[in-house]
Amino acid sequence: MAYRTPDGPGDTTGPDDAASRIAAWQRQAGRHGLPWQHTRDPYRIWLSEIMLQQTQAATVVPYYERFLGLFPSVVDLADAPQDAVLHAWAGLGYYARARNLHRCAQTVRDQHGGRFPATAAELAQLPGIGPSTAAAVAAFAYGERAPILDGNVRRVLARYFAIEGDPTAARIAQQLWGHAHALIDAAPADLDMAAYTQGQMDLGATVCTRTRPDCARCPLAPDCQARLQKRQDELPTPRARRAQPLRHCWMLIAECEGRVLLERRPDAGIWGGLWTLPQFEDTAALQAACAALSATETAQTLAAIDHVFTHFRLRIQPCWLQLSGAAPVPSRADQAWVPIETLDAHGMPAPVARLLAGLYDGGLALR
Repeated sequence: MAYRTPDGPGDTTGPDDAASRIAAWQRQAGRHGLPWQHTRDPYRIWLSEIMLQQTQAATVVPYYERFLGLFPSVVDLADAPQDAVLHAWAGLGYYARARNLHRCAQTVRDQHGGRFPATAAELAQLPGIGPSTAAAVAAFAYGERAPILDGNVRRVLARYFAIEGDPTAARIAQQLWGHAHALIDAAPADLDMAAYTQGQMDLGATVCTRTRPDCARCPLAPDCQARLQKRQDELPTPRARRAQPLRHCWMLIAECEGRVLLERRPDAGIWGGLWTLPQFEDTAALQAACAALSATETAQTLAAIDHVFTHFRLRIQPCWLQLSGAAPVPSRADQAWVPIETLDAHGMPAPVARLLAGLYDGGLALR
């Protein structure tokens, strides 16, 4: 059975058993040992889907297991302080996900009686849940015939249907969504949605990879347009790469009476809601902050560290200042003197946590 592509003139044919082939392949050759598989609990499924956004499964596994140990239910997560959630998340990056995770849990608790909605349309109304994540939760937890379109699936469909153009661009994404819906519409009524949904993810992660796709193992190979046209390396069309600008900042490690001065970042922006070291754009601002602390000592310059974000690199120049006498009262409400032995209890950006761990793990390394 063939169907007309939803994106323009002409026909691109796809057999009506493509979805069934993916499901059968997943049951036989897909991934089965991930800790969020083999459950219909929407909380566990939702948690894994949020963590897996822009993060590889191998990285997610220990965070996922630790999260469930700390917050075994959505109500436990909703009731937890935001600091505790951010601390458990620290290191996964893209911290807006953690804040939305907390907000979503509170919405489920307060507006849905602690139970996740049972349809993709309702799930997509919750904070931080987009249409693809909503569809994945609905498919895995409730068996809904809802298509997904995460990064791996975009790549699989772009190759299978030979779709040119940046798959993240709105026009191309719309075409891919149309194909995703059409594949499910053409599938048999008894399609195993959990296996099909997981199979698409597994194909993109382990077979239809960005480079050197293993077409010999792919259940879609016989009618994959990219393979037939020998364009696997061309599709999907790569995004135009922009040079990553290098930005600089200075961070102050002010220590006094066995405590370090931390400040909480605003919720909006990079590292939102996390505790970090006071940060400055130039040395003049750093020196002014040292003067405000009534420091008579000279700050010691430490080795710079680089941290890579999606769109730029940040070079952090840390400076360590040990104050004598009593710790001055913080000049801002978002600052606090934190005992060194409790630093690891605060949710921090990964580079700041590594910097402080290098200084204070097992005692003061600078002494």
